Amino acid sequence: MSLFWQTTRYRIDLSQPQIMGIVNVTPDSFSDGGRHPDCPTALAHCEQLVRDGAHILDIGGESSRPGAPPLPVEEELARVLPVLRDALTLGVPVSVDTYKAAVMQAALDLGADIINDIWALRQPGVNGGSSAVDVVAQHANCGVCLMHMHGEPKTMQLKPMLASPAAEGAGVCAEVRSFLEQRTRALIAQGVDKSRITWDMGIGFGKTVAQNFSLLQHQAEYLSSGYPILIGWSRKSSLGAVTGLAVGQRLVPSVVAALLAIQQGASIVRVHDVRETVAALQVWQAMATQAQSNISNTI
Repeated sequence: MSLFWQTTRYRIDLSQPQIMGIVNVTPDSFSDGGRHPDCPTALAHCEQLVRDGAHILDIGGESSRPGAPPLPVEEELARVLPVLRDALTLGVPVSVDTYKAAVMQAALDLGADIINDIWALRQPGVNGGSSAVDVVAQHANCGVCLMHMHGEPKTMQLKPMLASPAAEGAGVCAEVRSFLEQRTRALIAQGVDKSRITWDMGIGFGKTVAQNFSLLQHQAEYLSSGYPILIGWSRKSSLGAVTGLAVGQRLVPSVVAALLAIQQGASIVRVHDVRETVAALQVWQAMATQAQSNISNTI
């Protein structure tokens, strides 16, 4: 597997886990909607996440929570671009969480490093415009994260993958992997270099609680693909299902899930609680370093 992720301005070193801090410029995200509704508050949040240790920022202007309606392009641009413009000065790679080709184009024209797309670049061209794949392919170095989603945000939890006979146990992993492989082939066919691509299995996006944890259990099997894994468990409803905790009380389960994902080979974890995740990762890394030292001394 590649030990770096090529993006517009940065060749991100993946030899150590990377923390991606979530910046939702939305009124209706499932966890923190309305907390950063304008450019000044969102930028202040970006700055705080960087101080807390975020390696990457991920800015999104449209909620993808279950049941969320789509947002007009013009409104998403008005939310995202002012924050992106300033976030690009903070000295870390900046990702834009969008599935719309027009938003991708505008973000990449400003200098965004990464496109993080829950639809895995499936949006076709609109009114003669470029498709999502075309936009990414035309920006020669931008990074891209391809995510698996069953259905769409508005209805995905009403008809999760349970409807598929193959979507239980290890079967869900095979189905998700097949989809990601197919979308990757579509990008490579358009000239996108492998070093620019990461995979996200889409925890919570049209999947049952059991399927989400099955994906975590089998996550390491995806490493044979050669593509780094970016994963987001932060405050997800599956954590609430197994703990009984409300969304605002899921800090500890979120940190635990992030560490488990890293232990299972994830290169990037997408989180709300950056400071706490960084601290937990430091403890995990100290243990790993000591274990390696003991091995070296034994040899």
